[in-house]
Amino acid sequence: MTPIARTALACAVLALSACKPQTPASDTAAKPGAAATAAPAAAPVSTTPEAAVAGDDNLNAVLWMQRSAEYRAAAEQTYRAAADRLDAALKEPNWDALVPEERGNAATGLKPAVVMDVDETVLDNSPYQARLIRSGKEYDELSWDQWVAEKKAKPIPGVVDFAKAADAKGITVLYVTNRAVHLTDATLANLRSAGLPVADNSVLLGLGTVVKDCEQNGSEKNCRRKLVGQQYRVLMQFGDQLGDFVQVVANTPDGRAQLLQQYHDWFGERWWMLPNPSYGGWEPALFNNDVAQPRAARHQAKMQALELAQ
Repeated sequence: MTPIARTALACAVLALSACKPQTPASDTAAKPGAAATAAPAAAPVSTTPEAAVAGDDNLNAVLWMQRSAEYRAAAEQTYRAAADRLDAALKEPNWDALVPEERGNAATGLKPAVVMDVDETVLDNSPYQARLIRSGKEYDELSWDQWVAEKKAKPIPGVVDFAKAADAKGITVLYVTNRAVHLTDATLANLRSAGLPVADNSVLLGLGTVVKDCEQNGSEKNCRRKLVGQQYRVLMQFGDQLGDFVQVVANTPDGRAQLLQQYHDWFGERWWMLPNPSYGGWEPALFNNDVAQPRAARHQAKMQALELAQ
């Protein structure tokens, strides 16, 4: 995840500070580029050997996602392995990829589905990240909306084959995204142009989707997953953030580690994680979710979080 409006990020972060100090921000509050860079754009390279060249915290991450064979291999093997388990998931009546509190009441009879995040899980927004790096800017709502409106995001390697295989087996592909609802039409058009199956407009649940009797906290997806659970038996979930799978109550390094440990056995079976070193809830967790602080301060916090050889 995605894969979302700047206001949602602000609300989720404020939930950790002034607004709701007892409710930490979600993984999915982190948007493309929202806190991904931590230094000004690189200055022109000097010919003097002692010259210091300013770096961008996101440069290697974006280049790896765009240029490395390793990233493509990691994404393709994830989707290929998931496809190999679809038949087993279909045959097992008790197989469900939603945590118990998010499942529907019906034990049987629900249509099968897979739930997929959009940004960096289904669609590749690295060109948007690259623009931020080249211009020395950070995420903002206007530039993000403009990028989405272009409908140019390419599919993540392996996702089209997987989604088509699921669709051919009668499994509905659902897209639960933190792109705001006003970006629905552009997102659906982009999904279709990328070759993804889109049964109808209802399969996209964006940030701002109203779910009866469920109050959404920031950009958390638990309400929308509950809505899905009322209508479908979810065989698998796909995402690039922990919050794409389950509610992140404490967005701290320890809280995230505990959540991973709790659901460790679900990954590679019911849950499938895509690599995304460019942005995510893991990053603000390193500096108390204070994304409003200057780049230099965020950069310093990340430097201090490094584990050094003893």
